[in-house]
Amino acid sequence: MEKKGATLMHRYELGRMLGQGTFAKVYHGRNLKTGQNVAIKIIDKEKVLRVGLIDQIKREISVMRLVRHPNVVQLYEVMASKTKIYFAMEYVKGGELFNKVAKGKLKEDLARKYFQQLIEAVDFCHSRGVYHRDLKPENLLLDENGNLKVTDFGLSALWESRRQDGLLHTTCGTPAYVAPEVINKKGYDGAKADIWSCGVVLFVLMAGFLPFHDANLMEMYRKISKGDFRCPHWFPHEVRKLLSKILDPNPSTRITVDKIMNNSWFKKGFKRFEPPPSPRVDSSSTMKDIQAAFEPLDPDPESEKTAAKPPMSPLRPASFNAFDIISLSQGFDLSNLFEKYADQRPEARFTSTQPVSAIMSKFEQLASTEQFKFEKNNGVVKLQGNKEGRKGQLAIDAEFFEVTPSFSVVEVKKTAGDTLEYKEFCDHDLKPSLKDVVWVWHGSMPQQSQPA
Repeated sequence: MEKKGATLMHRYELGRMLGQGTFAKVYHGRNLKTGQNVAIKIIDKEKVLRVGLIDQIKREISVMRLVRHPNVVQLYEVMASKTKIYFAMEYVKGGELFNKVAKGKLKEDLARKYFQQLIEAVDFCHSRGVYHRDLKPENLLLDENGNLKVTDFGLSALWESRRQDGLLHTTCGTPAYVAPEVINKKGYDGAKADIWSCGVVLFVLMAGFLPFHDANLMEMYRKISKGDFRCPHWFPHEVRKLLSKILDPNPSTRITVDKIMNNSWFKKGFKRFEPPPSPRVDSSSTMKDIQAAFEPLDPDPESEKTAAKPPMSPLRPASFNAFDIISLSQGFDLSNLFEKYADQRPEARFTSTQPVSAIMSKFEQLASTEQFKFEKNNGVVKLQGNKEGRKGQLAIDAEFFEVTPSFSVVEVKKTAGDTLEYKEFCDHDLKPSLKDVVWVWHGSMPQQSQPA
């Protein structure tokens, strides 16, 4: 553990701890040469290697280098030792915007100021080909002058991350702030998804509560998908009209950043920041620079082999967002996120930190051993038994959902056959065969008293 007053890399003096997560700690620091206050994020390299998150850290560094703006937390320097990775970042001592909103709604002028700074920062990020994908008050900081700073680019994506259809496909973000097209898992425009989140932030600033909220998670998603919200009576007409254009569930007709900036309510007292012209940075070359910075970390050849193929661990992946948490919470049923399965027969689900291909191979091996027909198509594995049971041949579907590259959820469902035979198969064949790739089973298998 780093001690207060310790010197880091002969460049920074460490102060008190500001925060702590699963794989990182953040300290107040002081640049020994300039005396500048900084925030030092210290990441345990061994832990992140173990769960395969080193590429995510490199992407976060790459993104923060691309988006140098007064309303974005600045990354000053990245350093590394054999066991640790260090981020020297801008120290923002005003805390999270969330803490201010938690005390109640903000006055209109103050809410507009924060919204203006948020939109300007987001517009700048988009101009550099960066999509944040997790905009919310907890990721917006305030400096000593009351200016907003966007932080936490851990879930961000680069323009080059899009697939051939020109869209992003990773489901991430925080449910209450996420755009409907992200939930629908059909691909989405990162810029338009960010605009939606900005609209939710504006509503929260003005109202003091969320526009889409329900104790029932599925009901909340229905509200989001329909853009079903109501503005409080104290919202000015101009704000109501603007929010109806931002929180448009159809991304093709949703208002753009340029039109938001030309909105009469938005423009009151707004002075646009004009950054110096700079060409689009080639993120691939940036990533090469970052890769080079990490390569000297560990000269031990054996350690380099470990770094190239980090072993999987039962540790919880650090990049968990709200979608991951929901899938692991006993009070939530992940299948409710996918309405078409609401009426299916008994099912279970498990999480895994193994690649999807490895999990599918286990199912294929099981099918061969147990003489099941095996098919896979579009993320679904189908097992069809060839023995006649009490209610025909047993049939099982396993559907794969890749939450992050290093974290997947698999839903296993009986689609035909007898429930008791299905339970016996799961207990004596399925679970033992998958034990090497399963992190945790969630939900319960059907009980013997349940009807088929």
